[in-house]
Amino acid sequence: MVQGVIFDLDGVICSTDEFHYLAWKALADKEGIPFDRETNNLLRGVSRMASLEIILRKATRSYSEEEKASLADYKNELYRGYLKQMTPADLDPNVLKTLHTLKEKGVRIAIGSSSKNTKTILTNLGIIDVFDAIADGNDIHHSKPDPEVFLVAAKKLGLEPSSCIVVEDAFAGIEAAKRGGFVAAAIGDAIKDPDADYVLSTLSDVLSIALA
Repeated sequence: MVQGVIFDLDGVICSTDEFHYLAWKALADKEGIPFDRETNNLLRGVSRMASLEIILRKATRSYSEEEKASLADYKNELYRGYLKQMTPADLDPNVLKTLHTLKEKGVRIAIGSSSKNTKTILTNLGIIDVFDAIADGNDIHHSKPDPEVFLVAAKKLGLEPSSCIVVEDAFAGIEAAKRGGFVAAAIGDAIKDPDADYVLSTLSDVLSIALA
């Protein structure tokens, strides 16, 4: 029986992918490092520092840990600047309806995101109080495909992983869900992942699974 649904944030509840791309592209351009949409796709569901390491693979020089920290902060400041543009109007009404329907039916809901800006995004969208629990980059030491963020979310919900569905749009997220013992529902790009237990055309499709 499904007792909880844990949602990734970017690409599932909302879309900040373009903001991430623009911020990483600005950083790469500043450093003279090649960066394109294909490389950006490798960063989905990955922590900021892990993403930076992926980008720096194409650099022509090595970077100290101090330089890496400075670059990560630079990217985050650019990204947070874009986030200030977000308002409740950026939230798909069907997403909000899906969340409320789950709660009305007694299903607990949580966010499981590697982003340390999760609460800022949810606040700007006006839905931070909708979720029963939030697990984000501030709560974990390992990013996806490690299942830590989903395990933390389940613990905050007071539920076992096997009783929770994880909704993810990234391959790394699906792998994390399966490794953690969760039911994995894929949306967006992740629908191509053969390890997903369910495929969602729209977020509201999760209702037929969770409420069955």
